[in-house]
Amino acid sequence: MNIGEKAPEILGINQDGKEIRLSDYQGKKLVLYFYPKDNTSGCTAEACSLRDNYTELRKQGYEVIGVSVDNEKSHQKFIEKHELPFTLIADTDKKLVEAMGVWGEKSMYGRKYMGTYRTTFLINEEGIIERIFLPKEIKTKTHGEQILKSIQ
Repeated sequence: MNIGEKAPEILGINQDGKEIRLSDYQGKKLVLYFYPKDNTSGCTAEACSLRDNYTELRKQGYEVIGVSVDNEKSHQKFIEKHELPFTLIADTDKKLVEAMGVWGEKSMYGRKYMGTYRTTFLINEEGIIERIFLPKEIKTKTHGEQILKSIQ
């Protein structure tokens, strides 16, 4: 997906098994962030940075939604362990990561595998993508501040 395009209507199933739609956030802006895996060091740092900046992001009119291909139970544990105040989507069927273009081949220690590219989309009140943070831009420990700086 690119800047200027409308995000998909059906975002997926959250940690409580509830379907989440773009229209549920009508009139709100979204930080839709994609991350590889619950409870890994980089993903935890990113989630905690967003948690620590959540109040300020909401003051700016944004709601935060995290997405990974982990299941609902994994998300529930991640939320509880780190006191995350926002929704996490369990994209186990990979529909959203594929629709958003953040699923593909990665490599670590010379081993190739399929995975989620750490990417954040800022979406306006009409559901249109306004800004994309690509994997190389994202600083996991300060991602919440990065987003706030970009919108002020």
